[in-house]
Amino acid sequence: MASTDEKTGIVHLFSSGNNTIITITDITGAETICRHSAGMVTDKSRLKGTPYPAMKAAKIMAKKAIEKGVKNMYLKVRAQGGIKSKIPGKGAQPAIRALIQSGLRIIKIEDVTPIDYDSMRKKGGRKGRRV
Repeated sequence: MASTDEKTGIVHLFSSGNNTIITITDITGAETICRHSAGMVTDKSRLKGTPYPAMKAAKIMAKKAIEKGVKNMYLKVRAQGGIKSKIPGKGAQPAIRALIQSGLRIIKIEDVTPIDYDSMRKKGGRKGRRV
């Protein structure tokens, strides 16, 4: 189990087709330790949703977390959900791999994607989007 000097945190990993956002909070989820996104790493907007910037962002996050004494992590992966994609984007898996390789210990991986129910409707009206 974890020793007493090591802190435990929660990694919130949101991955869509356009960007990957990683936030590390304390165990209660109230205080944000650090936050980074793939868009902050790359200067080209079209590359935000790709695996390489997500991996670089995860490495930066892991380095910041280790500096602040956080070694153990609970990982919550989230896609857009609702009426949109329920599958995380291309940057989720490389980001998880980068977090593990940089020395953080992942205790549990959980999918927290919101699932639609009952009254959710796609935008565009009754006849759909007209081109």
